Amino acid sequence: MNYLAHAYLSFNDPDILVGNMISDYIKGKKQFLYPGTVQTGIRLHRHIDNYTDAHDATRELKSFFRPQYRLYSGAFADVVYDHFLANDKNEFPGDTSLQQFATVTYQMLEPYVALYPPYFAKIFPSMKEYNWLYNYKHKWAIEKSFGGLVRRAAYLNESKIAFDLFNEHYQAMQLCYHKFFPDLKIFAGKQLEELRHGK
Repeated sequence: MNYLAHAYLSFNDPDILVGNMISDYIKGKKQFLYPGTVQTGIRLHRHIDNYTDAHDATRELKSFFRPQYRLYSGAFADVVYDHFLANDKNEFPGDTSLQQFATVTYQMLEPYVALYPPYFAKIFPSMKEYNWLYNYKHKWAIEKSFGGLVRRAAYLNESKIAFDLFNEHYQAMQLCYHKFFPDLKIFAGKQLEELRHGK
């Protein structure tokens, strides 16, 4: 999952949110340098990613990208999931609720800046300024996110085909999201409770 989903599946807990947002940039034993509740967020993020990768709907969604992008198909799928979450009226009934969620998320993250690993510290100001969490609802923002993914990837040199595939298979990808996200939300909530209780 991408930033919006990980933020949303932190269930309004600031420490969990921080861990969830920085987890991709924390390698190995470095997670133990963080406060215990932030470590819980880091572990929750990893459980969410593992569950996402194993879900049948994710395999289906990745299949649209796999012939062209192979191992990177999952990264494109993660961005697509954020788009459909941002437009999911069951989770965000309107623009106001999505905007409020984005604003509160940035506010919760702000006090922890000193804890951020270098890459997240670098991108967080842009995330706030350009309101990434809200703008995932727009196709133009997905196109930009695909471009950013390619710039960070070692073996990719274009994202146009990915965006064309997104538009071509939009409804099928949306169906994958709706097959998947309710399951993930239940899983993440249960997983967080287990992590909090040391299970």
